[in-house]
Amino acid sequence: MNKILTGIFNREVKIVNGKYLFKEILEDEYNLNLINRIKSKIKGNQKVYRFFIELFSPVFTYYSNKYLKEFIFENFSDSNKLFLNLGSGNSIIDENVINVDFFPYKNVNIVCDIDNIPINDDSIDLISNIAVLEHVPCPEIVVKEIHRILKPGGKVYSIVPFIQGFHASPYDFNRRTFEGMKILYKDYDIETVKCIGGPTSGVLWILQEWLSILFSFGNARLHSIVYGISLILLFPLKFLDFILIHHPLAKNISSAFLVIASKKTL
Repeated sequence: MNKILTGIFNREVKIVNGKYLFKEILEDEYNLNLINRIKSKIKGNQKVYRFFIELFSPVFTYYSNKYLKEFIFENFSDSNKLFLNLGSGNSIIDENVINVDFFPYKNVNIVCDIDNIPINDDSIDLISNIAVLEHVPCPEIVVKEIHRILKPGGKVYSIVPFIQGFHASPYDFNRRTFEGMKILYKDYDIETVKCIGGPTSGVLWILQEWLSILFSFGNARLHSIVYGISLILLFPLKFLDFILIHHPLAKNISSAFLVIASKKTL
């Protein structure tokens, strides 16, 4: 990884335990509530975390996994290409993808804010940001940063939520409609905008949150408990999206949207 990253940074870097550090963060900044404390512990084991997310979360992940594998297969066959996963958390989407996050998880390579990426212009071939842009105050700034560091013709794979409840990790600011995704990536050549998750996932997330509010009687800890129970009881419903995601009006209440776009060449 050191050889791959040589020469791409535009500012001084500190290397600690193999990570390129451009910021310091206190663990308490992430662990704001019970759900986040549980998530931060589970995220330490990627396989366990992915199992819980793919099985019990309200979002149907089959198509997001399928489209990501297709994107990697079609665009990342050349080992000399640079591929960044922005806001990666502890996940590994490919062994050769460089993970970037503001929190120094075990599998993160570069620790920095993604609205101020310490990388030279026109340096990166491929970038993904998966369920990340809702967690930054100004996603437009991040999208401009992605545009800046992408090579002409370089591609971005971006998933942004639409119908999802508030989920702080540690913050949550934004949602995007189908048309809103086109506006967000207006300076790119957009190849596709697709529903991800689907309409059942959108409804299920809101229903689980509603039940938690109704039966927690204003108690925050009880809210987390009821929410956990609702995840376990209701998750099978999301598999309806295997079919419903293809409905022509699924975008009206889809859980999230995928954009694949490329930086325009001169």
